[in-house]
Amino acid sequence: MDKNLSKTPRSTHPSFGASPWVTKVILGILLVLGLGIRLCDLTDQPLDYHPTRQLRGAVVARGLYYQMLPDADPQLREQAMAYRNTVGRYEPPILERTVALTYLLAGGERLWIARLYSSLFWVIGGIVLFDLTRRMTSLNAALLSLGYYLFLPFGAQASRSFQPDPFMVMWIILTVYSLYRWGDKLEWKWAVFSGLAGGIAVLLKIVAAYIVAGGAIAIVLSSVGFKRAIRNLQTWVTALLMITPAALYYLLINKEASSDYASGWIFSLAHLLLDPALYVRWTSFLSQLMGFSVIVLSLVGVLIYTRPNRSLLIGLWIGYVIYGLTLPYQMYTHSYYHLQLIPILALSLAPIMQLLMDKLAQQSGIWRALAIMIGIAALAYNGWKTYSTLSSEDFRSEPAYWQQISASLPQDGKIIALTQDFGYPLLYYGWKKVSLWPVQGQQELAILRGKTEKAFEEYFQGHTESMDYFLVTAFDQLERQPTLEKWLRDHYRLLEPSDDYLLYDLRAHSNNVP
Repeated sequence: MDKNLSKTPRSTHPSFGASPWVTKVILGILLVLGLGIRLCDLTDQPLDYHPTRQLRGAVVARGLYYQMLPDADPQLREQAMAYRNTVGRYEPPILERTVALTYLLAGGERLWIARLYSSLFWVIGGIVLFDLTRRMTSLNAALLSLGYYLFLPFGAQASRSFQPDPFMVMWIILTVYSLYRWGDKLEWKWAVFSGLAGGIAVLLKIVAAYIVAGGAIAIVLSSVGFKRAIRNLQTWVTALLMITPAALYYLLINKEASSDYASGWIFSLAHLLLDPALYVRWTSFLSQLMGFSVIVLSLVGVLIYTRPNRSLLIGLWIGYVIYGLTLPYQMYTHSYYHLQLIPILALSLAPIMQLLMDKLAQQSGIWRALAIMIGIAALAYNGWKTYSTLSSEDFRSEPAYWQQISASLPQDGKIIALTQDFGYPLLYYGWKKVSLWPVQGQQELAILRGKTEKAFEEYFQGHTESMDYFLVTAFDQLERQPTLEKWLRDHYRLLEPSDDYLLYDLRAHSNNVP
């Protein structure tokens, strides 16, 4: 049987000269700055990053809030709950329920509460990641890895968004940490905590199963061995705790939505795996988010680890790769699907960081000081880049904009709209539900799924049947669909021209129609 993971020496490396209290101060500063940068522009609307996903969470939280609010207006309660039921429900609304409960304590909807929760979850995960990295390498390397985890611009932006992914990543880190500790002495407390943490991570989002399974299998094989694991009760208890909550929810409670997701996003797009362009797009997308050199160095770092630790990282990487092969389309279109890779990269970089610190520890004081200055400059650059991104846009006028559009729309008929972000801004801010005309990306995705392209007239009639009005607020999308633009202009009367939107009356033909 392999040696236990924690038997790898912790601090056989040359010291970089930082005393324990200095290390604690640096750690505290990193955590405070990491949280602070995520709370930048706290009260702005959540439209800076994947607004579709964030506003979906806001709609669900509002529905739960009005459902629980004792003195809510009955009509608003019914409307909010109805809107909540119209959005896709692929995972349990644990974060949204938490936010809604906090709304009750705060005395009303405060969207920044979700941002605060996600930011806190990410930083808590960072604390655990630091201790794990410290045990696998050293304090110095752990501090540098934590800096990457906290101040990667993509991570800083995505980890404060109103979606369950930052919460899921925190539980993935807790799972890997507890699995690592379990691999030390095979104690029941770590076995049970590993199962509970992994079960929560997978329940929050089923995609966590890939990373959790990869880490768990690696730890079991490295610390116990396959034959002994089969006879080890702790192994079975841990696995049962990890699997049961998600199995109950996704296979029994939410079976239909889970089936639709698997059909629409996994099976119908599996043919992309045979296209070499997928892997180029995947790598290119990752390079934009994480940095190509960082990815290469992290893979080298995995090879540098001693065998037990290397096994854990290989397991995590294999889990990520299988995850990507299962959901190929998201690998080059949805950045938040890569959020769980950040802690894996941070762990993988640690041995490289350690080699660097070991080399610097042998240098004279002036070169150490210069290295520290370079490190601070790199941290400041990432911090400023993130701050500039988060503070460069102001979305505080968006609620009034969508409320004005909603108030101007007719109430005497059904509306189909070519609008932003799946209609969620109009739904959330304007309390207005409309049918949706597919944007260009949806049309391209439908073709990827094997749907045949219809003649435009047939396509238009199929989507607008029983509709009375056609609303356009996404002018950029209208420009990308010139056939639609010409069809509307030539066949239907434009009502009340406005700089903010176009509204066509589908019941009244234009004078241009022969």
